[in-house]
Amino acid sequence: ILNHQRVSGTENMKTILVFLFIAPLALSARAEKDYSSFDSAASPETKSRFAMLDDVRILANGLLQLGHGLKDFVHKTKGQMNDIFQKLYIFDRSFYELSLQTSEIKEEEEQLRQTTARLQINNEEIKNLSQEMNLKIEDLIQNKIQLQEKVWGLEDKVTKLAIIQPSAQETKEISSLKAFVEEQDNHIKQLLKIVEGQHVQLDRQHNQIMELEDKLNHIELQELAENSFTEELTEPEAISFPVRNTTAVTNKSDGAAPDCTALHNSGIPASGVYTIKPNGSEPFDVYCEMKFGNSWTVIQNRVDGSLDFNQTWDAYTNGFGDLNGEFWLGLNKTYSITKQGDYILRIELQDWKDNKRYVEYAFSLGGPETNYTLQLSRVSGSIPNALPEQTELRFSTADRDMDIINDFNCPENYLGGWWHSECEETNLNGKYVAPRSRGRLDRRKGLYWKPKKGRYYLLKSTKIMIHPTDLKSFD
Repeated sequence: ILNHQRVSGTENMKTILVFLFIAPLALSARAEKDYSSFDSAASPETKSRFAMLDDVRILANGLLQLGHGLKDFVHKTKGQMNDIFQKLYIFDRSFYELSLQTSEIKEEEEQLRQTTARLQINNEEIKNLSQEMNLKIEDLIQNKIQLQEKVWGLEDKVTKLAIIQPSAQETKEISSLKAFVEEQDNHIKQLLKIVEGQHVQLDRQHNQIMELEDKLNHIELQELAENSFTEELTEPEAISFPVRNTTAVTNKSDGAAPDCTALHNSGIPASGVYTIKPNGSEPFDVYCEMKFGNSWTVIQNRVDGSLDFNQTWDAYTNGFGDLNGEFWLGLNKTYSITKQGDYILRIELQDWKDNKRYVEYAFSLGGPETNYTLQLSRVSGSIPNALPEQTELRFSTADRDMDIINDFNCPENYLGGWWHSECEETNLNGKYVAPRSRGRLDRRKGLYWKPKKGRYYLLKSTKIMIHPTDLKSFD
């Protein structure tokens, strides 16, 4: 199309140039003709003047026609140029779209190549897996053949054994062995019957014991309906709560005894402060209380509220107070004693009416790596239990709470370090509060014992002691 338009434009230009070349020739020929026709009638001067005017008119008309022709040519050329530009724009647009399509085709071709490569790799893997499976199938077939051969061999052996009859002697021995086995089986069955009967009796006795314990607990709960203990504790001797004695003297020993019980067995009969040296520990002083024919190592004593038990973790770890008055022996020292063997934990309580109760637990105390975790199992006592049994109780203080329950810090709110599990079960290291303090909040921060069923009981005195279980028994 573009070539055709260029050719037509060139031909138009040629036509205009021919016209411009021929027009002057025509004008000059016409002028000569006119000159010859007016030679006879006009003078040379007049003819010359008219001839020039005619030539000018003719030339002007020719130039005017030429201008119109040029104008038409320009308009036509402009139209053709616009058509050319539009076609060029369409061509560029088509070329751009073709380029985009070509790029997309190239991208698709590259993706197809990658897919083909992956398929080839997968095909190789499938071939390898197929070869491995074929090898495994061949191995299985070989194993099956071997098993079949073994089965056939066993069948042959069984057939031979069935054909060969045992001798009389072998038959007699087999019969005697069979009789012996049957006799032993009968004995075992009889023993099983006896064991089952004893087991049933033990279950019956266990149920009776559980019922009696429930009745005793019910009676003890009824006795604790008032805000004090109602009966004096009946024991071989009365529970003594020593008053503060600043003039008491520490009794010196050789420091080789591991606890107070060992000191008592060595011949020391009186209560007081003595030096002991548990295995693997440095010597330190303890208060030994001689009672019930044995000696107990006291780890806590409270009698008058003269000592503030709202102490830090380090204080509860190392111990604080006066061994002849109110004191806390220290978790680390207590652990050094109890790790030597099995011990009993005894808690003695006295209310503000001077009624006394006690409770004893078999217990285990963890070391510092467990934050001195305590586990209890009740053994005996004259008061309902207020401490969880068979539960790991972590020791906590206000500055180091190991077990925050429902975002409630027990040591911070109830004062004093203790093995807390629930913030209201008991707190024997709490604030010492006299009965005249009637505020409920102060009572709950005080020194109290709280059974699972019952009210808070404010205490006047508490004592916590330990005694080994592998020595002389006690009640």
